[in-house]
Amino acid sequence: MLAYRDAKTMAKAMREVLAARDLTISHSEALEIVARQFGLANWNILSAKIEAPVAKPDTIIFERTALIVRIFDVAKAHEFYLGYLGFTVDWEHRYGDNFPLYTQVSRENLVLHLSEHAGDATPGGNMVVYMKGIRELHKELAAKDYRYMKPGLEHEDGRLTVEVIDPFSNHIRFMELTGE
Repeated sequence: MLAYRDAKTMAKAMREVLAARDLTISHSEALEIVARQFGLANWNILSAKIEAPVAKPDTIIFERTALIVRIFDVAKAHEFYLGYLGFTVDWEHRYGDNFPLYTQVSRENLVLHLSEHAGDATPGGNMVVYMKGIRELHKELAAKDYRYMKPGLEHEDGRLTVEVIDPFSNHIRFMELTGE
């Protein structure tokens, strides 16, 4: 049975079969189709799965991190995390009417839990998010002309950094290692 690691071979075979029928698609188009065949949204997601290390028995693997961020106002949190940073809400939970919100928001592989619950996290926390494409993120944020935040792009000691501060004094440092 074919698996993720066979994706490039599958894409090549598809192109060859289509070419024999006088249909031409690019290699990248074939990779996108193969990703959809595996039930994934695009080649980037499939590629990440291919590059993931294969676990050995009794090996500890940390699969994903979801940082808990303390918030005090849902509307302000949505304005910042959804409107400004471009996250989407994955799910929301409340124990009942007029109870604090606990929600998961995400953008690509970055997952955050936003919580109104006292004791879940300390206001004014700091986090570092390593990423690729930081210049594009900086341009995207600048284009939104968010009233409360105009972050710069800092280049220092082999890394590029864009730091944002949410309405609850939580700092997020987006960082890309450049080696320069």
